[in-house]
Amino acid sequence: MGNFRFMNLRRFIWNTSLISDKQRIQWFPAFWLMRIKVLELSPDWRHIKIRLPHSWIATNIGGSMYGGFQANLADPIAAMACTRIFPDYAVWTRSLHLDFRAQGLTDLELRFHIPAEIEQQIRDDLSRKGRSTPLFEYGYYQEDDSLCTLVQARVAIRPAGYKKL
Repeated sequence: MGNFRFMNLRRFIWNTSLISDKQRIQWFPAFWLMRIKVLELSPDWRHIKIRLPHSWIATNIGGSMYGGFQANLADPIAAMACTRIFPDYAVWTRSLHLDFRAQGLTDLELRFHIPAEIEQQIRDDLSRKGRSTPLFEYGYYQEDDSLCTLVQARVAIRPAGYKKL
């Protein structure tokens, strides 16, 4: 019963018109305890910037940002954007790879952007094959603008009601 209520809350937050898209992300159950802040969100969801605060709960034993916090936020961002851009399709993260290139010693800024050529490739795939599995690259940047973590997310975009046989 508790899981059912949680799923309904998640659906309500994602689908309600009572809150802005920025609030929709910030209040998403997997994110709100992390105290993220949506800095930029284009109306078409093609450009997103989110601050992930470096807090005592998000800090590992070495004093840097815990990789699990980075993965938790990075995981659904590309899929959420694709869900908005391709609303008639089922979308989920197929794989996620994080390359930790530097210690995250400050608040981190997740920067996501869908390049026009990737969006066109998705549209071509959908018209030709009815499905697409694009790879997105984005990253976490420290306050000095240096890349901390490179994110590679492969997203599955399938017809609504898709079931793998």
